Amino acid sequence: MDAESAGLRERKKAATRTALIQAAWRLTVEHGPARVRVEDIAAAAGVSTRTFNNYFASKEDALIALGADRAARVEAAVRARPADEPLWEVLTTVLTEQFSGAAAVPHQHASLTAATPELAAAQQRLHQVVEPALAHAIADRLGMDADRDLYPRLVAAAVLAATRVAFEHWRAATPDEPFPVLLKEVLARFAVGLTPPRRSGKARR
Repeated sequence: MDAESAGLRERKKAATRTALIQAAWRLTVEHGPARVRVEDIAAAAGVSTRTFNNYFASKEDALIALGADRAARVEAAVRARPADEPLWEVLTTVLTEQFSGAAAVPHQHASLTAATPELAAAQQRLHQVVEPALAHAIADRLGMDADRDLYPRLVAAAVLAATRVAFEHWRAATPDEPFPVLLKEVLARFAVGLTPPRRSGKARR
């Protein structure tokens, strides 16, 4: 298969995945999570149930896929920021950007995730994967070892906690305030108490 054909195939796969995610959320918002089946999502996206299963293990996985994609972008962006940029500036910039504009989370989606036990559990499983990946990205920036040093793991856990608490507050108390504004405020509070330690002299990987 030549490069052009391979590229076209990957674009088609990405388009199918996106269609499934969008169909999953649209049907869930319209009918409620308990009334939506994998078969319904596949039909709405114009594919077979077998095709759905090639992309996602369950409808919950399809619904949290946007979060998984966002997490991957966050990790990559943390690694890509200038080496001399302060850590908490990096984290704040990257995270607020990933929840802004076209990447913004609709308030209705956030509310459904919190109110649906299966979705909340899937979100928790996602965080268990995201946290160590983010810790390694942070450790690389600081010239530390994510498997041995406490600080990168602590910051990664704090960032996920900050995001979760900000979402909970946004859903319940401040739905009219842009979520990135609230998240920036919450991260600023964490940053005060989690100042990065001095560099150990170990080269940044």
